[in-house]
Amino acid sequence: MKTWRKCFGHKSVHFAVFVLICAFVLTGCHGREGYAAFEMPEEFDLTRNYEITFWAKNDTNKTQTAIYEKAISDFENLYPNVTVNLRLYTDYGKIYNDVITNIATDTTPNVCITYPDHIATYLTGSNNVVNLDELISDSDYGFGGSKLNFDSPSANEVIPDFLDECVIDGHYYALPYMRSTEACYVNKTYVEALGYTLPDVLTWDFIWEVSEAAMAQDGDGNYIVNGQKVMIPFIYKSTDNMMIQMLKQKDAGYSTDDGGILLFNDTTKELLETIADHGSTGAFSTFKISSYPANFLNAGQCIFAVDSTAGATWMGTDAPLIDISADKIVQFETAVMMVPQFETGNPKMISQGPSVCIFNKRDPQEVMASWLFAQYLLTNDVQIAYAETEGYVPVTSKALDSAEYQAYLAAEGEDNNLHYEVKIKAAKLLLENVDNTFVTPVFVGSASLRDAAGQLIENTVKSVRRGMSAADVDIDAMYGEISSLYRLDQIGAQKSRASTDRDLGEMPRISVILLSSLAVAWVGIIAYAVSQVVKRKRNQQ
Repeated sequence: MKTWRKCFGHKSVHFAVFVLICAFVLTGCHGREGYAAFEMPEEFDLTRNYEITFWAKNDTNKTQTAIYEKAISDFENLYPNVTVNLRLYTDYGKIYNDVITNIATDTTPNVCITYPDHIATYLTGSNNVVNLDELISDSDYGFGGSKLNFDSPSANEVIPDFLDECVIDGHYYALPYMRSTEACYVNKTYVEALGYTLPDVLTWDFIWEVSEAAMAQDGDGNYIVNGQKVMIPFIYKSTDNMMIQMLKQKDAGYSTDDGGILLFNDTTKELLETIADHGSTGAFSTFKISSYPANFLNAGQCIFAVDSTAGATWMGTDAPLIDISADKIVQFETAVMMVPQFETGNPKMISQGPSVCIFNKRDPQEVMASWLFAQYLLTNDVQIAYAETEGYVPVTSKALDSAEYQAYLAAEGEDNNLHYEVKIKAAKLLLENVDNTFVTPVFVGSASLRDAAGQLIENTVKSVRRGMSAADVDIDAMYGEISSLYRLDQIGAQKSRASTDRDLGEMPRISVILLSSLAVAWVGIIAYAVSQVVKRKRNQQ
């Protein structure tokens, strides 16, 4: 304590020390000191041992877990000096939250399955995520590299459209892992029972018309089309994708490439008014409001269920991953179709699916070990095995053109497990429409903008389901509320990542609260300690 007292010989010194300590603490809470840009070593040092962590997502699918575990085991056999620790999540949002929190404590994973929108936020710190440009093109350790211990795809064997989705600000910050799109899974039996014939390409007008027709009830309150008390003809899983695709099909604004917000426009308002009309009758609902579309579809309580092609194993009478009891399942013919369009001659559908990023570390050799494992996930053994679990498609032509994968596609419908008809049709839907897919711009705040797009639909449907008339939904007021909720008015000021300051507005709220609380607590502790020192000094004078 005497040492402390000597240090506080003057009030100005007290204040200076206090400010310095607070600055240090706040810096620690706000985000640790950034990394230097990764510099690729000449060789991967095989004489050293490395332990890396891999965060991945699966939908409680044991087959997927087994594929991850086999990939890790096979990789470790090829590189005995590398140990890979797997951590599984059931939701990409949870991965995102944990990464954001761990960036602040310098405990990020080495390799992470995520989405480019999320990576854009990870990049708001200093070199948190590794720029892969040099790694990808390296002749020794890049795509098809001569010093790799496995058969990596060459640069021209990674589907260009999928690889381009991993570009942020002109640089590769991820590798594509799997790709999917959305599909409309249709109860064809009920469509025909209502007197309609499915067109080659679904239109929004067709879906709205059939959905309203399906709302007809008999004198006992049963829906005529299914004889049940429950019928939600049209359910959309991801309303963010719904709004984004509708705007794209209308050539209306969503965002600029560099982060300008265009979502709140007249076309969006018109779309929400239509959605309100059909939400008010009960003909349309969402996953967040009603639950999984597949459960209603398989119970004969939904006609049009829109979900990812990766969700195909849950769709249809004979789906291998049905979540409802057997006695609730209704027999019907399932059609797998493109999401509804405004112009059938110019279809537009979103391209999505997980990518793999690598987090920077102090040791470049550790980053190299991470890169080798991430690249191993693009080998045929991993790509084909994982794609066969759901309606994903591999991201390399090397896998797509392989005899094994082509045989898998050709065996469509031979059984209701590996070759489940709906699942393979969903994969083929994407393969046949790669040129009709699009991706949204990626920038700091693009994840928030995506959430806002979906929330517009959710709020609209909730309003009319609670008794508000469609005409009374105040869309202009909703624009302001959603913009404020997701801090979209702040995105313009966050376009540059030159500053190492972390953008707390882009963090999940729980992370903001946690870090802010820690900062306040530490400032309070330090202030109390300093005040006690000053008090003792005064008492001695």
